[in-house]
Formats: sequence, C-alpha cells, structure tokens
Amino acid sequence: MCELIALSCRYPARLTTSLTGLAARAQKAVSRNHDGWGAAFYQGADIALYRDTSAADQSPLVPWLEAHGPEATLSMAYIRHATQGSIELANTGPYVRELNGRMRLFAHNGNLTGIRSQYESDRRRYHPVGDTDSEAAFCLLLETLAAQEGDYKTLPPVDERLANLAVLFGELRELGPANFLYADSQTLFVYADRRFQPATGKIEAPALYLLSCGSEQSPELLDQNVASSFAPGQHVALISTVPLNDKPWRPLAEGELLAIEAGRIVARTCLPTRKKN
Repeated sequence: MCELIALSCRYPARLTTSLTGLAARAQKAVSRNHDGWGAAFYQGADIALYRDTSAADQSPLVPWLEAHGPEATLSMAYIRHATQGSIELANTGPYVRELNGRMRLFAHNGNLTGIRSQYESDRRRYHPVGDTDSEAAFCLLLETLAAQEGDYKTLPPVDERLANLAVLFGELRELGPANFLYADSQTLFVYADRRFQPATGKIEAPALYLLSCGSEQSPELLDQNVASSFAPGQHVALISTVPLNDKPWRPLAEGELLAIEAGRIVARTCLPTRKKN
C-alpha cells in the first residue's frame, strides 16, 4: 500500500527528515512503494504541488524540496504503490481540486474495489483524470461537499464537516481498506482504517500514527533553517503510515477520524466497528 504523511503546525515549517524518511520507504529492498510520489504545501487557499512518477528515494526533487520547498502550516506527502492504474502522472497523488475558492487536497492508502464502476454512471461535476480508486474517491467526496457547502466560501463549522466526512468515509470503507487524508486549507482531516501488516500477514489496524508535540520535542523532523519552525508556542501534529523516529507515536484506532488545525486536534470521532463480510 501507499505511504502517507501530513504535517499540521501553528507556525510555518518545512518537512525535512519526515519527507526523507518516507522516501526511504520507497526503496525496493524496504517496500513496494516505488511507483511515484507527490508533496503538497498550502500557501493560503492555494497549493504548491510537486509530483513525479519516479521512485521518491531516486528523485532529485526530494532533496531540493527539503532545502528549498515552501514553508507551510499544512502539508501532505504521498508515495505510491500502484494497485489500480498505470504508472503515470495522472495516477500520482496527492490530488487537488478547487471548491468554493479553496484548493482541496486528498490522499488515500488502501484499495477501494469497484468504486469507479459503482459511481461512474452518475452525472457529476468532478471527474477523475487518471484511473485510480483514490482519485475516484476524491471526486465523490467533492461532489458530496459541493452539495453540503453550497456556494458559500465560508466553511461550515468543523464539527459539521467532521460529521459529514464520517458518513462518506463509513460508506467507502466497506469497499476495502480506506485510510484518508483530506484538507480544505483550514483543517486537516485524518481517517484511519486498516492496512496490510507484514508482521502478521493480515489487513488490520493500525494504519496511521500520530505524533503531537512541541517542535522542541522532535526537532529532527523539521527544517532547522526555518526560524518559525521553532518559534515559542509552536505545536506540531504529524500523521504517518509508519513512525518516523523513536518518539511516542500513537497508533490510531480503526475508524478514528480526527480534525486537526494549527497542530492540535480540534474535533474527533470514531466510527462503529465496520461490517464483517
């Protein structure tokens, strides 16, 4: 399955070893995730997006981003293992689309069997460019959000947005493992489901881990050349498919859905135990 990472913080920061650590997972000797990668950084309501179809650990863009990439309070990166769709840019996340004057950002880890055939017959505003289940899920999410948000550029309250996402994510997880990162420029939403565990050979939780701390508690994960990364009062929330250092990463429970703003959890819910086939 793909590898995911997201960073939310109070003051702008730049991913360094967090991105490198994720890139190391793409080495063929370590994992199967060598089918492309992408990184996205919010700049206000817009996004600076970088994607490549080469392996992340071999791409010259990764070290360049570490040294020169945008500083952001909300960013996301993704390393692909192709399960649906060929290796091409259109099938490489994270995926971005505009809705109500804000760029929306999405990445998925898992395998949503049959999602394209299940929804492609409906007339929709958003259409996938590529062939992945992840992009199809994102387009479906955007259709749902467009109906809920209407034409208003002011986002609904975070509790309302969380509840709406819980309904859709609860439906999508019935199609297969469904771990989602979604952002609307203000809030990072994290949904944890299941993933393949090499140690047990089973598809089970945990699929995502959370590290929440002040920057002084995990300085190696942020660029020390960015002064605001270590400003007084800085707080950081990192989400990753694997712990990236020996700090106390918390495994997220199956069905756990978080809303994170400025490095802190502002809302949380947990879906009931999924249906057993």
